[in-house]
Amino acid sequence: MGGYQAEEFKTEELRAGELHTGEKDFYGELTTRNKGVVSPGEQAVLRDATVLVAGCGSIGGAAVEPLARLGVRSFVLADPGTYEVNNLNRQSAAATDVDRNKATVAGERVEAINPHARVKVFPEGVTEDTAAALVGDCDIIVDGVDVTTMDGWRAKHLLHRLALERRLPLVTGWDIAGAQYVRCYDYRYIKEPFDGAIAEADLDRLTSWQLLLRAVPLRYVPVEMLVEVKANLGRPDYSFPQVTYVALMFGALTSHMVVKLLSGATVRPEVYIDVHQQARSNRQRVTTRLRRVAALAALAPGLLKLARGGKGI
Repeated sequence: MGGYQAEEFKTEELRAGELHTGEKDFYGELTTRNKGVVSPGEQAVLRDATVLVAGCGSIGGAAVEPLARLGVRSFVLADPGTYEVNNLNRQSAAATDVDRNKATVAGERVEAINPHARVKVFPEGVTEDTAAALVGDCDIIVDGVDVTTMDGWRAKHLLHRLALERRLPLVTGWDIAGAQYVRCYDYRYIKEPFDGAIAEADLDRLTSWQLLLRAVPLRYVPVEMLVEVKANLGRPDYSFPQVTYVALMFGALTSHMVVKLLSGATVRPEVYIDVHQQARSNRQRVTTRLRRVAALAALAPGLLKLARGGKGI
């Protein structure tokens, strides 16, 4: 298995489908208000499934708590990062969690919700050493791996290759200013990592920005982000703006998609919600669309240069 160190919060092994009396009563009460929305069959699947959340920060961390409350009781959590103060505006952490490992904190949150849950924590994140153990028993993957560095992109691509190898559905997402873009790569049916958009060889010849342009279609980038990108395109040290309600949107959308995917259903491969645009008046919506056209026109030369291998704007 390599040199990984997996921290397991529950030492008692829970066999799928087999609950002790106390746990059965607790689980029934925990999930009783799901009835009428989550079917009995879906609830049974959630109870017995193992969910891998790789990256427990803004994206992955937003999915952990709703999945635990829906009734997932077996998690594998991986993240090499620790909380910083600038994470607290959107991530599931408190000031007392600063400098603590994100996956460890997420595991504690799961146990606080369901003391019968089984959680394995990999504070090394997704690496060549941990990869096989991460996906070994999981039934679905939530990909929240950070891609602000090339190491992050390599870890993400490795995760997708393993999902393809295991034929597992994978859900990932992107906080884009006031919008959330959720992407499902259902590797039960897709035949290439990232559905062919990003090859392993691309990791050695493209920059983080060029990979990002392949991962997120430009039509899903809201006007606020277009303005930001115009000013910062190509900067390797640039941090995208992210806010709490967009991260929470990922948790809401993804937890529902996980229910459906675990039950054998298919879901839309792309789900996009622009929170800001949804809340604007009709007049403001029209104005924003016009601003977006102008912002795209101003950004186009830099994007073209970047796509061709230049440094962009």
